Amino acid sequence: MSHEAYELKAEAREQVGKGSARAVRRDGKVPAVIYGDKQPPLAIALSYKEIYYKIHGGGFLTTVATIDVGGKKIQVLPKDYQLDPVKDTPLHVDFLRVGKNTEVNVQVPVHFINEELSPGIKRGGVLNIVRHEVEFHCPANAIPEFITIDLTGANIGDSIHISAVKLPAGVKPVIADRDFTIATIAGSAAMKPEIEAPAAEAEAEAEATEE
Repeated sequence: MSHEAYELKAEAREQVGKGSARAVRRDGKVPAVIYGDKQPPLAIALSYKEIYYKIHGGGFLTTVATIDVGGKKIQVLPKDYQLDPVKDTPLHVDFLRVGKNTEVNVQVPVHFINEELSPGIKRGGVLNIVRHEVEFHCPANAIPEFITIDLTGANIGDSIHISAVKLPAGVKPVIADRDFTIATIAGSAAMKPEIEAPAAEAEAEAEATEE
């Protein structure tokens, strides 16, 4: 999990629609809906402050939470949220009910380690990240916090594909029909030549022959 599981208290909403949502926001709360697991959708209102800090604290969409609705505790995974385009404040949240067999598609961040052990980067090559996140299909209660790419030994021109990543049990990439690229090591104008001395010697020999 990206972060430790947490619990939120909520109130059930009898009415739904734009008017009801505006009234909830005027009361300092955030309207939300819990759906899925073959049950009817449940409209709720959450604490604005709690949701604001959870959304902006990172890992919100990859962490299973418990919502206490009038004493009834429901396990959920946040699936989507809307923010005010100007103020960046939460306007609405969608939650998916999580049962013991629930599987979900989630975007998981990619982390890179051991850049200092990459010969290509040492020579001035550039890490070109093709995918900052990868979408995986996995159990809702076993979402990885991130996947790790080890750059040890990576050289100029190398590509790192999804097949090179060791994934936890039950975690599979949604793109299954090809071994897609996550990153490459590209050359740059600032690169150091790999072999300088032999080239200089060859040039000196050529000049001596001409003389």
